[in-house]
Amino acid sequence: MIRMNKYMIIGGLVLLSCSSCAPALRSREARKAVPATYSGSMDSTDVAKTAWRTFFRDAHLQSLIDSALANNQELNIMLQEIDIAKNEVRARKGEYLPFVDITAGAGVEKAARFTRDGTVEHDLEIDEGTEFPEPLPDFMIGASASWELDIWKKLRNAKQAAVMRYLGSVEGRNFMVTHLVAEIANSYYELMALDNQLEILRSNIAIQQDALAIVRQEKLAAKVTELAVRRFEAEVLKNRSMQFDIQQRIVETENRINFLVGRYPQPVARNSQSFNSLAPDSISAGVPAQLLTHRPDIRQAELELAAAKLDVKAARANFYPALRLTAGVGLRAFDASYLTEPASLLYGVAGDLVAPLVNRNAIKAAYITANAHQMQAVYDYERTLLKAYVEVANQVSNIDNLRSSYDLRAQQVEALSSSITISSNLFRSARADYMEVLLTQRDALESRFELVETRKQQLNAMVDIYQALGGGWK
Repeated sequence: MIRMNKYMIIGGLVLLSCSSCAPALRSREARKAVPATYSGSMDSTDVAKTAWRTFFRDAHLQSLIDSALANNQELNIMLQEIDIAKNEVRARKGEYLPFVDITAGAGVEKAARFTRDGTVEHDLEIDEGTEFPEPLPDFMIGASASWELDIWKKLRNAKQAAVMRYLGSVEGRNFMVTHLVAEIANSYYELMALDNQLEILRSNIAIQQDALAIVRQEKLAAKVTELAVRRFEAEVLKNRSMQFDIQQRIVETENRINFLVGRYPQPVARNSQSFNSLAPDSISAGVPAQLLTHRPDIRQAELELAAAKLDVKAARANFYPALRLTAGVGLRAFDASYLTEPASLLYGVAGDLVAPLVNRNAIKAAYITANAHQMQAVYDYERTLLKAYVEVANQVSNIDNLRSSYDLRAQQVEALSSSITISSNLFRSARADYMEVLLTQRDALESRFELVETRKQQLNAMVDIYQALGGGWK
């Protein structure tokens, strides 16, 4: 009868706990569907599968990336975050295993004579003719254990959520690597472009100085006025001033690369003479579904979503009863020599069943908060997937448009370069005025600058689509 009453009490606690346990919450699954193609092509070849060392064949650029992967401070901070997440997994795993403590202690106590303990000790003997010592020593050595039975998988779900976040932190590190590799490559190509623009400017200054000498001779011959001389002088001075602007940009770009590599400012080795021959490779974007496996940020968002779902399950388990077992065994005596006696043995076992009954607002709030985090993870996953698709689609279009733009700008440079000689010859024969020569030289310089800029944009687009497809971290 007593056993039946015990089971009824336990059942009643469970029913009270589970009745209207968790509030109904709104939730939904993340949408993972993406368009079938980017621009109508169904080619499944994806450049993201290519290792960065194969994608970037410039030896100087490879050396910079290698140094950055070893020395970049932000990346090394991320590695410590991974270790922190790994330790969180270990801590969560330990929570659903038994806790065992070893205890040893010694003490002494003097009970007052006219108290219950004092009277008992005075009237009783340990053995015949042996009274209790005064004061009374106390020696103890033992072990105690406690174990919360994870009957609702609350602790195991929390541990699995920590595992998901650890894996997510690894993907976060991979995503940072893709950004780091792309940023170094883009800065490297920018540095090469600046070198070429500086060289173009210097050669153009030489041409303008020759033209200035001709104008001065023409002035001496009274064919032009002082105004022409001053305009050509101003143009030469303007371009000489531009040299220092470009040199400053070169210094800043070098230092940006040095910062990413994790070193103090120093010259960056590069082969700028090969810049004009760097024809962007044809890029195979594959199909959008491959983003789910190649993009580290999408993989990280998916793992964070899985962790958030497990957090909801763990929070829901707080509404159910928790069963905890405790046990202890040891030896205790007032004399250390008695600790080896069987009579000094003591032990105990107990079980507690605890269920939330009144004022469960904190539990409900934690459950609702966990669900809100889950919904955030759903939207974050969808946003990350949409952003990835848009980035690739933009770069696919950008590469095509830049290719056409570069071809036309190259024709423009060719036409303006030949017009410099024509305008100079016409000026000598008095068939063109000095402004035509001046404007032709200015347009030719701008067109050559724009051609270099377009080539740099092509190389940047190649790097950006490689990153957008999820390449660079393998």
